[in-house]
Amino acid sequence: MPEISRFYGIVIAMFYNEHNPPHFHVSYGEYKAVIRIKDFGIAEGSLPPKALALVTEWTSKHQQELLINWELAEEKKQLIKIEPLF
Repeated sequence: MPEISRFYGIVIAMFYNEHNPPHFHVSYGEYKAVIRIKDFGIAEGSLPPKALALVTEWTSKHQQELLINWELAEEKKQLIKIEPLF
């Protein structure tokens, strides 16, 4: 699973050959979640409220880059790193 960003202990990654809707995976300590790119909703798993707020803020800033990565993953091409949240 290629890591595309990391900030405040939160790891963001995408798999190749994934199912729709476009999404990414988040790991934070023992927590894991799948986040939809278009509406920032949790598709699977859970995150603590503070971590979810950070992921939502990051997603809103990088939504277009995430969608580009989704297309790259579908084409089995190398994903781009996305700037972390500061």
